[in-house]
Amino acid sequence: MQTLKARFEIWKNPRITRRYLLFAIGYSIVLSTLFGCNKPASEIQQQEQAAASNTNQTQPGKKVVRIVRSKQLTALAVLEKQGTLEKRLESLGYRLEWPEFAAGPQQLEALNAGGLDIASTAESPPIFSQAAGAPLVYLATTSANARSISLLVSVNSPIKSVKDLKGKKVAFQKASIGHYLLLKALEKEGLKLSDVSSVYLPPPDANVAFSQGKVDAWFIWEPFVTRTEQKKIGRVLIDGANLRDTGNFYSTTRQFYQQHPEVIKLFLEELQKAEIWGKSNSKEVAQLLNSATQIDAPTLEKMHSKYDWDLRPITDKVIKKQQEVADKWYSLGLIPKKVNVRDGFLTPSQYAEITPKEVLAKK
Repeated sequence: MQTLKARFEIWKNPRITRRYLLFAIGYSIVLSTLFGCNKPASEIQQQEQAAASNTNQTQPGKKVVRIVRSKQLTALAVLEKQGTLEKRLESLGYRLEWPEFAAGPQQLEALNAGGLDIASTAESPPIFSQAAGAPLVYLATTSANARSISLLVSVNSPIKSVKDLKGKKVAFQKASIGHYLLLKALEKEGLKLSDVSSVYLPPPDANVAFSQGKVDAWFIWEPFVTRTEQKKIGRVLIDGANLRDTGNFYSTTRQFYQQHPEVIKLFLEELQKAEIWGKSNSKEVAQLLNSATQIDAPTLEKMHSKYDWDLRPITDKVIKKQQEVADKWYSLGLIPKKVNVRDGFLTPSQYAEITPKEVLAKK
């Protein structure tokens, strides 16, 4: 039988058949089942088109690289706006694109359907993707940035503590950092996920549901938190401080890593530069990203302190923690099989070849 890897190789053939196009979209549906996303038709169509567009990945003299667009106060967003990576990749014959996705699970669906090459997610989406058999590779991680994720309730809500959530409707993107932190917040108070009514919604839909009072609470990240506060729709019940014990991950497919290590190396080099610049230039970052985040520059400058601006290397400690998270999701029956996360990590020598030296030194 043809292996999954071999099937994804078909996407590089410009004479791709309808059969294999349907396979890739079907595989995306398998991931959707695991992630449990109630996506609107427009978003599904967008992702199918992104996957199908991979049939035209190569143009005369140009190879396309797709890195997820960040609309948050992040080094990744800075990297896109500064344009330095485009210039370096162009010298190697690559053209850079920045597709948008609602959240991490949708990114990894696209990653495995050929519509994205480098994703940026929290800890849980890669685990759910691995559980679906995806050939994922973890590239680097970040610090927690825990204060940038919050549990919101309406401004007039009687809910005063996490304990008050019992029996209430809580919205979040399944397999997201919101899902993970809700679990940890409830456990801290002696509650379980089953003690609340989980409403699985991608951020845009959750935003609408929360604004209309159809859910009692919403676990979400910036800039949704600040936008909601500014509109006087919601208030922060708790944030991720003292809860989050993981960072975000940059990831790709095994095939992309094997075929384009030079792209990954350049990406991590420029990303590290953006992290350093972003950490030291809060005012300039705010001005650079106000259009992307749809938040005014003065507010963004205040938000800057919620972020650590730190790209970190993959270590045994990181891998061990990721395995703990995977085991937790399996114990709750939210992934169908026990995942060995090490299958998605490289060897120390392989990481040394693609990771900036100053990042490796942080071990």
